[in-house]
Amino acid sequence: MTQLGFNAEGFQAFLSGRTEPDWVTDQRNDAWSQFNDQQWPTRREEEWMRTDIRLFKLDKFSMPSAENVEGVDDVTPLLSAGVELGGAVHSHNGICLADSMSDDLKEQGVVFGSLDRLVSEHSGLLESLLFQRAFDREDKFAALHASCWTGGQLLYVPRGVHVEQPFHVLSSLADGGVDLGHTIVILEDGASATLLAETACSTEETEGLHCGAIELIVRDRANLRYVNLQNWGQRVWHFARQKAIVGRDAHLQWTSAAMGSRLSKVNQHVVLDGEGARSQMNGVLFTENKQHLSYHTQQYHKQANCYSDFLYKAALQDKSHTVWRGMIKVDEQAQQTDGYQRNDNLLLSNSSRADSIPGLEIEADDVRCTHGSTTGKVDEEMIYYAQCRGFTRKEAMRLIVTGFFQQIFDRITIDSVRDALGLAIARRVRDYE
Repeated sequence: MTQLGFNAEGFQAFLSGRTEPDWVTDQRNDAWSQFNDQQWPTRREEEWMRTDIRLFKLDKFSMPSAENVEGVDDVTPLLSAGVELGGAVHSHNGICLADSMSDDLKEQGVVFGSLDRLVSEHSGLLESLLFQRAFDREDKFAALHASCWTGGQLLYVPRGVHVEQPFHVLSSLADGGVDLGHTIVILEDGASATLLAETACSTEETEGLHCGAIELIVRDRANLRYVNLQNWGQRVWHFARQKAIVGRDAHLQWTSAAMGSRLSKVNQHVVLDGEGARSQMNGVLFTENKQHLSYHTQQYHKQANCYSDFLYKAALQDKSHTVWRGMIKVDEQAQQTDGYQRNDNLLLSNSSRADSIPGLEIEADDVRCTHGSTTGKVDEEMIYYAQCRGFTRKEAMRLIVTGFFQQIFDRITIDSVRDALGLAIARRVRDYE
């Protein structure tokens, strides 16, 4: 099996093996030039000062290959259990293995499946959107992704079409695998849909790399529910840029859960681009061992009368470390803005650490923007009272942690998602004396 490295020779071989519109190839070449011109981020930069990637070596990995699908049978999805789906996509080691969608949705003009395939079939739709509206190449990781993406997904819902059944995306890795998947969702005016996306590994010891991106484009009066579960093994490097653009009177509910990876660096931005746009961003982070998860988020109010609600909760055990740096940005014309952000952290061990840096950047003068952060430990008195009622210490810890996340769970309207997240977290909780 030929292994293509992330070098000039490997990139040219990668391009020669793909059949894509010329504008896609031009995009890739431009991004590859930027990738080569840029340096890897260092801790001298404010955004990276709390995240150390000196042990990350790109030359340990190779570009995704259709020949490398080992370990696919060892991966079980969590979010789709017992759910009747409108469509599903599964990619493994950066290569799409299967995509499907109901005939009824096809007749309504819905498009869903592998981006590798659909970028040619819907070139006219994507040329002005893919990597254009909701993506930037601010650092070397973003440029790497833009030049070498594979195995992505496209969901397109036409004007006024309401899809009741959720769509599901599973991206998995086996040992040594690389995932460079790109997800793009486009909901036209008045459309609605739900997308459940999750990642998984064949084992917790799987070593791999994810360098991906998400683009959500929610047109006027559209409604998107998007759930993203990051559940990689604990030897996976995870780098992602995620951005949504929400139109006039449109609504986005974005729920993120992160429990896996060795190190994660995620930029998650929501742009309220039309008057009356609304967004709700929910986050669940659970870390253990020596995991490091860093999230930089932004709620960007560009127009008047918009509402953003942000709530992230993190529970940390062992020697794990989380970083959250959030910003509510309000442009001068975005009067009557209502923005809220909050980050709560629960330390389950004396060696864990949570850094929270909320921020406001406001240029309008008629706004209501609030932010806050809390960090605390488990109250021993709560454990004592639970044990008095017959719980073991471990059961009491699970009960307390589940209760800590309950505010997020109550916001999730999909039963399978709520149950899967609660169970996945409860299984990881250990007790500490």
